[in-house]
Amino acid sequence: MAKKVLVIDDDADILELLIYNLEKEGYEVKSAANGLEGIETAKQFMPDLILMDIMMPIMDGIEAGKIIKNTEKLKHIHLLYLTARAEEYSEVAAFEVGADDYLTKPIKPRALLSRINAFFRKETQKSTDEGVLSIAGLIINKETYSVTKEDGSVVVLPKKEFEILHYLATVPNKVQSRESLLQKIWGSDIFVVERTIDVHIRKVREKIGDQYIGTLKGVGYMFKTDK
Repeated sequence: MAKKVLVIDDDADILELLIYNLEKEGYEVKSAANGLEGIETAKQFMPDLILMDIMMPIMDGIEAGKIIKNTEKLKHIHLLYLTARAEEYSEVAAFEVGADDYLTKPIKPRALLSRINAFFRKETQKSTDEGVLSIAGLIINKETYSVTKEDGSVVVLPKKEFEILHYLATVPNKVQSRESLLQKIWGSDIFVVERTIDVHIRKVREKIGDQYIGTLKGVGYMFKTDK
């Protein structure tokens, strides 16, 4: 079955170009011209991936991304931003709302398709292990992307936050550099800035507690078993 891609952009020429190339590659594609329309289309279409601009009328891509990631039936859809905004604060804002990737215009169709194909290929190749890791009073469940804390409360983490926590917990008390975390979690096919790791670590700490993840200034992060 063909993967489904929703393209959200207010530029009709860009929409036409993206739809043509994605359909030619074998994807099932729908489009929307602004964030609000995109949310409604996503609810009906239920795409595997949303490719979205940031600067759009009615509702911009960052606001739309927040709503998508906070809507139960949509929050697991992969979100890639494709935008002319190349400044770091826009990229950080995109990852703050839960983006999987951030690509800048102008569009190079072949390079874009290569990134999207690699993204889906990586998803397919990921381990299907459904083990439960118990460490330092936490129960980290790969099947449900959840963490059970010592007080019995359960926290469900977004995908990238969970993957960072899980990876750090599999190598406890060993400092992992930002570069190695980016390579492990995002892979070599996707470029993101190192500050993205800081954003995700901060959000994990807010949800499970500061005591589990330590920082070695200028080097990286580690999961601490001695809190």
